[in-house]
Amino acid sequence: MPWSWRYEDVDGKPVDGPAETFSSQADAESWIGQEWRQLQGAGVGKVVLVEDDRVDYAMSLQPAD
Repeated sequence: MPWSWRYEDVDGKPVDGPAETFSSQADAESWIGQEWRQLQGAGVGKVVLVEDDRVDYAMSLQPAD
């Protein structure tokens, strides 16, 4: 089952991002670990890890207060 990331702005509205798919959760997480700074710079505030249509978890790309 393919894994992918969904991208949202800080208000939770969908934004465009790379349409990458991964064969495992570990591959998806490794990729986001390398790319999150570029995504944040492009206006992505949160990423959501999705397996097929099931949301696994969401993660903020914003700095902690």
